[in-house]
Amino acid sequence: MSSPLVITGMGMVSPLGCGVNASWERLLAGRSGVSSITRFETGELPIKVAGTVPGRESDPEAGFDPDRVADAKERRKMELFSLYAMAAAEEALTQANWFPSSDEDQLATATIVGSGIGGFPTITQAQNTLSTRGYRRLSPFTVPAFLANLAAGNVSIRYGLRGPLGCPVTACAAGVQAIGDGMRLIRSGEAEVALVGGAEACIDPLSLASFHAMKALSTEQAAPAKASRPFDQARNGFVMGEGAGLLVIETLAHAEARGATPLAFLSGYGTSADAHHITAGPEDGAGAAAAIRAALRMAGLAPEAIDHINAHATSTPVGDRAEIAALRNAFGDALPGIPISATKSATGHLLGAAGGVESIFSALAAIQDRLPPTLNLEHADADLSDLDLVPGEAREHRCRHVLCNGFGFGGVNAALIVSKV
Repeated sequence: MSSPLVITGMGMVSPLGCGVNASWERLLAGRSGVSSITRFETGELPIKVAGTVPGRESDPEAGFDPDRVADAKERRKMELFSLYAMAAAEEALTQANWFPSSDEDQLATATIVGSGIGGFPTITQAQNTLSTRGYRRLSPFTVPAFLANLAAGNVSIRYGLRGPLGCPVTACAAGVQAIGDGMRLIRSGEAEVALVGGAEACIDPLSLASFHAMKALSTEQAAPAKASRPFDQARNGFVMGEGAGLLVIETLAHAEARGATPLAFLSGYGTSADAHHITAGPEDGAGAAAAIRAALRMAGLAPEAIDHINAHATSTPVGDRAEIAALRNAFGDALPGIPISATKSATGHLLGAAGGVESIFSALAAIQDRLPPTLNLEHADADLSDLDLVPGEAREHRCRHVLCNGFGFGGVNAALIVSKV
């Protein structure tokens, strides 16, 4: 029997702060990372709030300091999503104590960092420069900054990780799929260790206006912290967030052989396609349910063995309803007994980084037997009255196995099961 896969390191940059512990404790305390947009003037744009990563000026305790990640010369070559990935990678690799120096170890380490959009602000800024100042004023680093795989590329270069390099660009499932891809690489023998997860930083006037044109974003202005409200009758769209969540994963045998501490098991993974619609899943949730069932099969678990679900739950009525349909489809009568948290209520939707961040929240729920709350849930949809959506406050709860979902445009579905060591 092959050795089970384990997490040995975790790193995070989120709207709740930089670092896994800071983000987790603030999440459990019911704090929101959603605030008014100050990075640029929103003008007539009706989208005024986002889950931006705090800076050191506004959050001395856990704010993001780009100077700690890269010097000014390096930063000219990188977009913000790469910087977030670099910060998360340092934290994860440090916890795992994995800084390979031999050819053998470097070649055995994969780097798989998903992103839904990559360096979108660089593209919009470059187009503005081209239009107003001409092609000669474009930076030679424009393309390397915006390419979605450059988060993985920059991390790989910094730490000498010379094994397989990848970047699922599968919308909001990218972070979970990156973890699944890393699991496969280890299982196939192509890698012994993988740094996996997602990174995103595309809070930009054009991206916000484009999602608004789809009527997908919340137009809340007066109370930013209440804008993201999954499953609540008053929700009016998702809140765009940003950040990065990365994990170091390896087999238990490899971790034990080098003296690393296993934090949690990665016991199941599944992925599927809806083959239905470019932006909406089928009402019965069949595609997402197929991914969940595949994860359960890999883990060798019956549906009732799941103790907690970190839902994808973006705070759009169509998306929330489709996910609940998928969960009912996959879990049947067992679902009312499984607590479901929607952590995007505190962070907003990190798109391609969501799965990386939320897989870490899922792992921590299993490690600590604590459930994060679903914020802003005051009046749940009437057809959810039989479900435990963990409203308002965190709670203690025995968590042996936790399901984490990630679904994206194009009909892509991914599900991950994290289990207690």
